[in-house]
Amino acid sequence: MIRKVDKQSSAHVKVTFVLPEEHPYGDEVSVVGDFNDWTPGEHRFVRRSNQTYSTNVLLSENGHYAFRYYSEEDGWINDEEADAFEPSGFGTTNCVVAT
Repeated sequence: MIRKVDKQSSAHVKVTFVLPEEHPYGDEVSVVGDFNDWTPGEHRFVRRSNQTYSTNVLLSENGHYAFRYYSEEDGWINDEEADAFEPSGFGTTNCVVAT
């Protein structure tokens, strides 16, 4: 799941990427994409009090960002609820989040 909250005092949108409690991807999962130079571990999912796992990224409004999840155990993972999908240039597909 992806949630977006407009930061009315700025030109940014807080994007929250959420995995369910029962996700099968192991303990070390992060969101990687255009916004962090595809660096695993920079935006790690953290378990929340509601038992889901999430991470937040602050992105510029009216942007188009390619991303994927990366698991130390399972490798690259797409979010089926992404706003769109596009070719990655490596024979796979990236997710897209639009702000």
